[in-house]
Amino acid sequence: MEKAILGLDIGGTSIKGGVLVKGHLEDIRSIPTPALESKEHILETIASFIDSYSHYDFVGIGIGIPGLVDSREGIVLGLANIPSFQHVELKKFLTERFSKPVFVNNDANCFAIGVHKYGVGKPYKNLVGITLGTGVGGGIVINGHLYSGTFSAAGEWCSAPYLEHNYEYYCSGKFFHNVYQSKPKALAKQALAGDPEAVRAFDEFGHHLGELLKMIMYGLAPEAIVLGGSIRKTYPLFKKSLFKSLESFAYPTVLENLKILISELDETAIHGAVALVDVEQDMVEV
Repeated sequence: MEKAILGLDIGGTSIKGGVLVKGHLEDIRSIPTPALESKEHILETIASFIDSYSHYDFVGIGIGIPGLVDSREGIVLGLANIPSFQHVELKKFLTERFSKPVFVNNDANCFAIGVHKYGVGKPYKNLVGITLGTGVGGGIVINGHLYSGTFSAAGEWCSAPYLEHNYEYYCSGKFFHNVYQSKPKALAKQALAGDPEAVRAFDEFGHHLGELLKMIMYGLAPEAIVLGGSIRKTYPLFKKSLFKSLESFAYPTVLENLKILISELDETAIHGAVALVDVEQDMVEV
């Protein structure tokens, strides 16, 4: 059996998994999340899913979740859209069940270390990963290491006040839904066909995202910002207004050296979960 790393992405609607073997992600699967069931039922569902990968000799399990995590102890403090999954000792449960190292972190943090380890962020020691989807997530890599902060809450710029709401309202799918009563994919199709309102929607979105990136740059001045999530695919539609917004950044030299990159990885959440284990393995080997 090949040595492998198992990565899980646990969300409100599905639990996805995949294994990294010889640097390649394979055997990607998903099952529905029993979101309204008890904590015990959900834990057993996760364990059964891991059991389905038992033909791999995996050296560790990495898990990304959309919520706050005590990453040192592997305790899930709260998981979005799963009411019963509060203060769950996930690491302890899985370590005792499988006798393998288990690492748990916020999914946006996983994205950041994943693109640094396997994706377009490889050349950069200092980067920020931003996921643009239903919401906005952020992860920080400093000097080649993931910075999670207390309870994995570093990079939660989404909740910072901005205009009449917060950054997530204006820099995620919520913007298109709340302001234009549509979804990004549908509006993108209309914008590509030249629909003026759809074009305007992405222009406005790019401006708001630029304001978010400027705030990040003032605090961290990263070498690169990597955009992920489903909305990244519409980047050509908001690229111009994004860079127009960035022009007012106070330090031109910092801006000139910043790389804004689009993640090319598929299954970024699983790549990120795998990276939690892979990074630890590298540290042990050193």
